[in-house]
Amino acid sequence: MSDTLRLQIPEGLAGERVDVGVARLTGMSRTKIAGLIVEGLVTIDGRPISRSDRMIPDSWLEVQLPEPQVTTPDDQPVDGLVIVYQDDDIVVVDKPVGVAAHASPGWTGPTVTGGLRAAGVPLAREGAAEREGIVHRLDVGTSGLMAVAKSSAAYSSLKDQFRDRTVVKIYHALVQGHPDPSHGTIDAPIGRHPNHDYRFAVINDGKPSITHYETIEAFSYASLLKIKLETGRTHQIRVHMAALRHPCCGDITYGADPTLAARLGLKRQWLHAMELEIEHPITGERIKLTSSYPVDLAHALEVLAD
Repeated sequence: MSDTLRLQIPEGLAGERVDVGVARLTGMSRTKIAGLIVEGLVTIDGRPISRSDRMIPDSWLEVQLPEPQVTTPDDQPVDGLVIVYQDDDIVVVDKPVGVAAHASPGWTGPTVTGGLRAAGVPLAREGAAEREGIVHRLDVGTSGLMAVAKSSAAYSSLKDQFRDRTVVKIYHALVQGHPDPSHGTIDAPIGRHPNHDYRFAVINDGKPSITHYETIEAFSYASLLKIKLETGRTHQIRVHMAALRHPCCGDITYGADPTLAARLGLKRQWLHAMELEIEHPITGERIKLTSSYPVDLAHALEVLAD
């Protein structure tokens, strides 16, 4: 159970905006207080309030405080996990390859949630304990930008944004061969592969899946693509590109040429989450973040360019 802070509003805060006054009384940031107000966790004389309401002297203020963070066995520092943006409500990381979004049965490696908790970053308590704050995921073998919710208000808002497809997600993928046409849209349903549990495939009764792509640069044996996801199915880019017979270079699971992968020095699929644009769950401001290619992917491009 979370604790409740109950205070009588002093005369010195008369007429002050509630978010400002509560921040002064509790020592918490205004952004954090705004999130609690949105969630209905701040009341005056038992009445829910808005951020723009004013402090009333001698009235009773109640603030439901967030529960303390609970640690789990996967809370370990993660090498290469970089925080590129953080405030009281959200944290965006640049995830390295070999790191899962969260703990799951059979996975014993590092996780984004465990790495963040180990770094002292609190996460939203919604969902299963091992998935706290997770609103979208990147494959273990995919690197790049990933947003995680720190507050309940952020978790709800980001889930809605991903559901309503207002989040802009841009990936770069190096695929085998040269897609024809050089730009287009793949609209093909995706579901579990009928014969392999660990794979997905384009199947008639799958979930609607839409991928937009355009060629950035064509090399002798491969093409660098800019990809925008309209939906976010598991392995979506990998499955759609494989269905076009242009699998991501290095993606042996989905039919990539192992000889080419070895030549490029790839031990995973060449796929990177380059750009992420979301609406801040409290302020409404659009936040756009970008990433750079990690060393292994940059090396593969250098080999192709030689």
